[in-house]
Amino acid sequence: MSVHQQVKRVTTHTLQQMKRDNAPISMLTAYDYTMTRLLDQAGIDVLLVGDSASNVMAGHETTLPITLDHMIYHASSVVRGAQRALVVVDLPFGSYQANSSEALRSAIRIMKETGAHAVKLEGGKEVAESISRILSAGIPVMGHLGLTPQSIYKFGTYTVRAKEKEEAHKLQEDAVLLQELGCFSVVLEKVPASLASKVADSIEIPVIGIGAGAGVDGQVLVTHDMLGINDGFRPRFLRKYLNLAEDIQAAVKQYIADVQSRGFPNEREQY
Repeated sequence: MSVHQQVKRVTTHTLQQMKRDNAPISMLTAYDYTMTRLLDQAGIDVLLVGDSASNVMAGHETTLPITLDHMIYHASSVVRGAQRALVVVDLPFGSYQANSSEALRSAIRIMKETGAHAVKLEGGKEVAESISRILSAGIPVMGHLGLTPQSIYKFGTYTVRAKEKEEAHKLQEDAVLLQELGCFSVVLEKVPASLASKVADSIEIPVIGIGAGAGVDGQVLVTHDMLGINDGFRPRFLRKYLNLAEDIQAAVKQYIADVQSRGFPNEREQY
């Protein structure tokens, strides 16, 4: 039996148990097969095929331009590379907001055409009907509250959300609602640490934070950010574990120099 066959798949049930056991959940983004294999073999719990692919992979300024077909392409690649991690796929902007029937169709396409394990969508009360409809088809849903990048033009800025009392109260209510609807987890993005901790304590489903402090049940970062590939993005919540931008450029410069000096290939590197 191969090593991969012995690996036990992380499921939505696993994450719920991790919260009960006070075992923090690790989550990173993935958009392609090769990187997915590395992340999965390193032992990551959850892989998010994020609509951040719009920024990271395609160079768009926001997450809005990416389409459902694009997300399905990326998710299919990730699923082929993930042996252990739970694979969650973002429903992109425009694929669920119009009505709950469209939301369900979008979610079904993702599950059917990619083999992913769950979908994620942004918003609380305003998308409750879509969430219910998707869940009624047996598709697991992860929620997303706080800074919701698909609403960036409404907010007008990527600043911290829910600092005001009214918005903080709505976020807490929305988190409870997502649990009641049947979501298996919720991401909290860029909210005060004290509020995020309060939300995590008030609901039974895992709360995964990004810029939401240490008092939640898990953390998520964009892989290209934490590896230092995407060099220009430096928010306070980001810890860079490598500086791959520099390393990659140094390697490429060395390769160019070796080609130009005819030092590559050498005798051992030819047939």
